[in-house]
Amino acid sequence: MVSIRDIARMATVSPASVSRILNNDPTFSINDNTRQRVIEIANRMHYSKEASKKGPRYNHDSMSIGLILRHNLETELQDPYFHEIRRGIEQEAAKWRMRVIKAFGMRDAEKDWDQLSQFGAIIMVGEMTQSAIDQITAQNKNLILVDSYAKHAGVDVIRTDFSEKTADILTKLTDLGHRRIAFVGGESSIVRPDGSVVRDENEVRAVSYRNWMKLHDLPANDKIGHWTAEDGMQLTAQILAQPTRPTAIVVGSDPMAMGVYKAINNAGLQIPADISVVSFDDVEMNQYLVPALSSVRMEAEEMGRTAVKLARDRMIEPHKMVLHLVCGSRLMLRESVKKIK
Repeated sequence: MVSIRDIARMATVSPASVSRILNNDPTFSINDNTRQRVIEIANRMHYSKEASKKGPRYNHDSMSIGLILRHNLETELQDPYFHEIRRGIEQEAAKWRMRVIKAFGMRDAEKDWDQLSQFGAIIMVGEMTQSAIDQITAQNKNLILVDSYAKHAGVDVIRTDFSEKTADILTKLTDLGHRRIAFVGGESSIVRPDGSVVRDENEVRAVSYRNWMKLHDLPANDKIGHWTAEDGMQLTAQILAQPTRPTAIVVGSDPMAMGVYKAINNAGLQIPADISVVSFDDVEMNQYLVPALSSVRMEAEEMGRTAVKLARDRMIEPHKMVLHLVCGSRLMLRESVKKIK
């Protein structure tokens, strides 16, 4: 059951203050707004003085978060970005002493949609179709989408600035003299309610690349495949087999960049003397590559933490205004990029 300590964490006041407010202590002087906030949280969390004395904490579903995930634990470990988002969610929830329960995976053929109504909020990491979103919100209005780029009206969204950052990378490369810039990336995939996947080549980084190159009258040269090192290697080999070799390659993710490095080495070329490389994710292993990989750092763990904070707010107060949060990233330039003379 919800305890005084739980309410104190939600209201960001001391447990002693909560106790005195809920017991209507006439000698306790406190701001009226704080007093009202504590009372509203207690009511919304269905706090009962008698129940809190008897039962274990957090049996109440209004304090729990249901997770809908794109990856299972095995595939999550292959992509540090999604693993860090989940870790941030779990750590922030633990801080507020909320339960986090995986409701189902997006690609599960069988999904228990009805159970979603039992959670205080739902966090979904990844993309599902509008019909899937509708099925979720029919059960639970407190839905937060993480790493979602499709347009879904009426729900909170937390996304990266990777589209904007792609343009920043291209600007930086052209400032360094590059004009023949290729792109290697992965497909966008959106999951249907039955677990099947809709794929296309219009992932946000790829779209940003094509638009920027067109706007600046430069020839686009992009290859799209799966988000794997193997595809990164094969797609780069195709680019290097073309008559005109690029002087720089922008890569959609660090796992793919491992394959890009391999393909460039197999072709007898050097980074950055022959080709500069910039990627996304900035995983820890980048500093051990030779040369060190330039990459875009997104605090993915913080994205997960932010999702929980937003879920917490939705549990406490009715849904007032839909929020679309864009998380800023940083380009970490290292030895894999050089200026063309």
